[in-house]
Amino acid sequence: MHAVSVSRGPGPRNFATMSVQSVTMFRSWGAVSLPRPLSRHVDGLVLAFLRPEAGREFDFSQPAGEPALIAADSVSWRVFKNPITVFIGGVTAVLLELAEPRVRDAVWQYSNFRTDPLIRLKRTGLAAMITIYGPRSKAEAMIAGVVRMHARVRGRSSDGEPYAANDPDLLDWVQTTTNFGFLRAYQAYGRALAPDEGEVYLGEARRVGLLYGAVGTPGSQAGLDAVFERMRSRLVRSSITFEFLDIMGRIPVFPSPGRTLQPMFLKAAVEILPGWVRDRLELGARYSLRPWERALVRSAAAASDHIVIPSSPAVQSCRRLGLPADYLYRRNQTGSTVRG
Repeated sequence: MHAVSVSRGPGPRNFATMSVQSVTMFRSWGAVSLPRPLSRHVDGLVLAFLRPEAGREFDFSQPAGEPALIAADSVSWRVFKNPITVFIGGVTAVLLELAEPRVRDAVWQYSNFRTDPLIRLKRTGLAAMITIYGPRSKAEAMIAGVVRMHARVRGRSSDGEPYAANDPDLLDWVQTTTNFGFLRAYQAYGRALAPDEGEVYLGEARRVGLLYGAVGTPGSQAGLDAVFERMRSRLVRSSITFEFLDIMGRIPVFPSPGRTLQPMFLKAAVEILPGWVRDRLELGARYSLRPWERALVRSAAAASDHIVIPSSPAVQSCRRLGLPADYLYRRNQTGSTVRG
C-alpha cells in the first residue's frame, strides 16, 4: 500500500485526482481489518442497524453449518457484503419501483415509510440480508411470511387501477428492479464484475425471486433488458419520487462522518438509472454527481469492499459455515452458481 501525495491545496479538482488514485489503491487490496477500537464502534452500528426493533434480533452465525439459499462462493455473497453499494442499489431499485403507479401506491399506502422511514429501511435491509446470507430454514420461513403479508395488500392506484402485491407482474418488476439496482451499483462503484459473473448473479437472483412468487424474474442481462423495454410505457413521473429522495436525504442512515456522504450516495443511485428512465422521472442536473463527488463515492465504495466488519451478516454467515472471516474479501475470490 502506498501513500497518496497531493501537490496543491484541497479543492474539487485536486480532490477528484486524489480519490481516483485512492480507488486504484483500494481495489488492489485484499481483506482489511480496522483497528480494534474503530472495529468495535462499527460493529455496534451494524448490530443496531440489523435490529429494527426490540426483540427482532437475527443471529447469522447460527445454526452452525446450515447453508444459505445461495452458496457462499456465489457472486451474490460478494455483492451484498458492500454496505455502500447495497444502499445505493437499494435506492435505485425503489426509484424504479415508484415509477410504476401500482407498485408506487401499494408501497406508499401500505408501508410506514413516510411516518417511520428509518425503521422501514432497517426492516427492508434485514430482509435482504436474511435472503442472501441467512440459514436456509430461516430464510425460507421469512420469505413465506412476506408472501402471506403481501396477500393482504390490495387496492386501487391513484389512477384507479386495481393492484395486488402478489400480482405476478408486479412481483416480477420489484424483483427485477432490486436485481438491477444491487448489481449495477456494485459494478459502477464497488468492483467491476466479468460479464459472465453478471449473468451468474442474475441467475442466482432468479432462483431467489421464484421463492417470492416472481416467476418471470429475468435470469440474464438480455432478459433484464427485455423487462425494462416492456415496462417503458408503464413508468411515469410522480411527486412521490421526490418526496422519497427528500426523506432519504434527511434520515440518519449512516453514522457521522459517513452521513456527509449520504446526499452523494443518493445522487449516485440516480446516476445508474437507465437514461430514459431518469429523463422520464425528470431527475435532472440537481441529482447529478460532480466529478469530485463521483470520485469520492467510488473511493468510499471501493474501500468498503475490503473492510472486514466482524458483526456483518457476510462475516457472521461465513463463520456459521466454518469459513474464515475474510473469505469474501480475498482479492481473487470468484463467484459460482446457486446451489439447490
